[in-house]
Amino acid sequence: MRHRVKGRKLNRTASHRVATMRALATALLREKKIKTTVAKAKEIRLVVEPMITRAKNDSVAARRIIAKDINDKDVVKELFNEIAPKIGDRPGGYTRVVKLGRRLGDAAEMAIIELVDYNDVTSRKKPKKAKTENAKIVAETIDEEVVEEEIEEAVVVDEEIAETTEEIEEDVAEAVEEIEEEVPEVKAEEEKTEAKPESDSVEENKNKEK
Repeated sequence: MRHRVKGRKLNRTASHRVATMRALATALLREKKIKTTVAKAKEIRLVVEPMITRAKNDSVAARRIIAKDINDKDVVKELFNEIAPKIGDRPGGYTRVVKLGRRLGDAAEMAIIELVDYNDVTSRKKPKKAKTENAKIVAETIDEEVVEEEIEEAVVVDEEIAETTEEIEEDVAEAVEEIEEEVPEVKAEEEKTEAKPESDSVEENKNKEK
């Protein structure tokens, strides 16, 4: 049982756990915000917040003590020259842990840990350059040309469709006229075929009477 035992083992050996905490603390001080598991985030607070408190007193001894865990000289300088002066008036509580839910795969509970006074820090990506006036003009002209070409193509297509519909209508009208001309002839032939059997039957009756 681990009753009243402080700290988490994180399924690591002592040396591995110390190396993990140093790496995460360095990353947090450099980036101001990192994403990790909830257990690691809670453990990082116990490492980073005492560092920030010690950094409020800028001395050679304090720098050497922090340099034992932070092996990046630039991060140590930033901690003493920028981070500590900015949060010097805050009496502790320098970090914030925000839970994100469980991770796909192993269902580990994830969280973001960030420095409270740096929660508005934007990402390190370079901002997009605004378009110059010439670029805007070129884009507008290109758009207008494209629109005009599309309109011309649409007009051509409409004209082709109209021509084809006219041709179809003419073909249909010619076919109807031909059918109308053939109908009387067909009717006459039908009447002749109907009259022939009657005459044949009359002649057969006369022959029987004789």
